[in-house]
Amino acid sequence: MERVYVIDTNVLAYAAQALFAFQEHMVVIPEVVIEELDRFKREASERGANSREVIRILDRLSQQGDLAAGVGLNEVGGRLRIESRDFEAHLPAFWHADLPDNRILQICKGLQEAGQDAVLVSRDTALRIKASVIGLPAEDYRHEKVVSVERQYTGRAEVYATAEAINQFYLDRRQWLDPDCLKVYDVEKQQLVPIQDLVVNQFLVVRNVENGRHTVLGRFDGTKVVRLQHQHQTLFGLTPRSVGQIFMQECLLMDAEEAPVCIIRGQAGTGKTLFSLAAGLEEIMEREQSRYQRMLICRPSVAMEDIGFLPGGERDKIHPYMRGMYDNLFTLLNGVRTEGRKERKQIEDTVKMLLEDGTILMEALAFQRGRSLHKYFFILDEMQNSTPVQAKTIITRCGIGTKIVILGDPEQIDNHNLSESVNGLVYAGEKMKGSPYCYQITMLPEECERSPVAADASQRMR
Repeated sequence: MERVYVIDTNVLAYAAQALFAFQEHMVVIPEVVIEELDRFKREASERGANSREVIRILDRLSQQGDLAAGVGLNEVGGRLRIESRDFEAHLPAFWHADLPDNRILQICKGLQEAGQDAVLVSRDTALRIKASVIGLPAEDYRHEKVVSVERQYTGRAEVYATAEAINQFYLDRRQWLDPDCLKVYDVEKQQLVPIQDLVVNQFLVVRNVENGRHTVLGRFDGTKVVRLQHQHQTLFGLTPRSVGQIFMQECLLMDAEEAPVCIIRGQAGTGKTLFSLAAGLEEIMEREQSRYQRMLICRPSVAMEDIGFLPGGERDKIHPYMRGMYDNLFTLLNGVRTEGRKERKQIEDTVKMLLEDGTILMEALAFQRGRSLHKYFFILDEMQNSTPVQAKTIITRCGIGTKIVILGDPEQIDNHNLSESVNGLVYAGEKMKGSPYCYQITMLPEECERSPVAADASQRMR
């Protein structure tokens, strides 16, 4: 029997291309979904943009034939149709039939009673629960969902080697380690076994098999384990205080031609934003010839509909959302000097100058659509609040000489449409895993450097 997927409005408003994600199966769109999309299309938001795109797609498909009868979607037999029949399927008497969600359920149940293998696809948990109440199979939209947090790629691993191999690797800068000489601890077997699954650009803590405290750091370049290039550097006055921060510094200081995309994940206080800003300032203020023209900072929480009612121009509107960035800039420019009124004024003037002359730009993520960025040091903060589509859009904006730094914590999601396994941060991390152009590192909870209280609270209040 042909499977029929009945698509809820929230799926299409979240991902316009969802229409094409069901391979050889039939896709059914209830007519009430079209009405909801028509209402959403006026919004200056991601939902509005997706609604407009879906309507354009349906308009193109209508040129191929009758949407009510069904038109082809792909070369493997997938089809789409708009369903508007008034089925006799009954819902519980106290469920109002004129509500869009209940109309979608009625159509889905009507198809089921007509002998079709109908499945509701919705991102609304409550609607899926209601579907189960009346015996309808329902699924979440899984196309952009990645593995659970515990199984997501971290960009780092602990491996073991002989003392001789470690000493040679440490003393000779030309030396490299053959992956065949490395072992990893197998929890199930409770013993060391040869490593099988190294990923390109994965960072490694190589431990002595006889003495675990004797370690050296390296990176797998696809064929061999090489030394870190920037391990002993300081970054605009910052010195790494953990292994994770050493790996993070390596990501940030690699040239854009070699590492154009850096993805850094970790809880508050691990230094993600501070080190990223320090890397940008190091380039634009300390180098005689900077590799980047500007530093651009964006946050996805600044949606166009959120800032439209605030007074002032673009900079004034996004200022409240960027206070954390201002605090970090002040910290870096202040350095270790004793704070005084004169010095504070000088630092504030420096920050103001960098912003006014365009050396540092702070913009809303929603304004980046359609741009092509060349020679930018591009910091994207709080990317756990972005959608997979937004993350894809931004990474594909990467022009020649641009370095994109993606930051976030998948456990601090403020967008109710997203989850730990569905957001732009983890989607980019899993999809870019193994890319020679992408470096990734996940900071560990014990690498929190903000304060003992911050580290303790992050663990206790998860």
